[in-house]
Amino acid sequence: MKKSVLTLSAAAITLVGATGAYANHHGSKAKVDANGDGEISLAETMAHSAERFARMDADGNGQIDTADRAARKAARFAKLDANGDGEVTQAEMQAAREAHKEARTERRAERSGKRFAMLDTDGSGGLSEAEMAAAREQRGDRAKAGGKKRGGEMRGKKRAGRKGMKMLRQADANGDKIITRAEFDKAVKARFEKMDTDNSGTITREERKAAREARKAALRS
Repeated sequence: MKKSVLTLSAAAITLVGATGAYANHHGSKAKVDANGDGEISLAETMAHSAERFARMDADGNGQIDTADRAARKAARFAKLDANGDGEVTQAEMQAAREAHKEARTERRAERSGKRFAMLDTDGSGGLSEAEMAAAREQRGDRAKAGGKKRGGEMRGKKRAGRKGMKMLRQADANGDKIITRAEFDKAVKARFEKMDTDNSGTITREERKAAREARKAALRS
């Protein structure tokens, strides 16, 4: 089993178990809080994790292994190979880059529109002098925070990768380097229970915030 396969599987577990429970606060398209009550139940978490597992289990055999990595690579190649002749030409690579650039531009435009709407606090369709001053102040605060964030970003990614590998080893109960659905579900449930600090059966906004802060502190340490 190659390290990249392990990392990929670990990332899935980390995503579902660690961040999936409060993904709504990070703009996730997949809504974990299905009923929108502001709390994440175990049933909602498991339903969300099932969707994640299905996407990772590319060949649909009920486990995440080397075959899934090969299938995902083949799918990426097929997407580039627009005419299906088994080769990726320079024109096809350029087309893929252009499509990626276009999609990124659309996402940026969407985010920009949302930011403008947030700054336009009175909903007038334009920004007043006071609203623009508030926007400048927010940018200043973000710039200060961003400088500190960039300083430790790479170190944080390395630590997150090591944490992901640890979670993978814990999930792979029998050590065969294959993550079954049962092992995956068990890891997700264990992560849920860790975040549910008051054992209420749901993860509240406060618990999600505490989990985010704990994760940030761990990455900084």
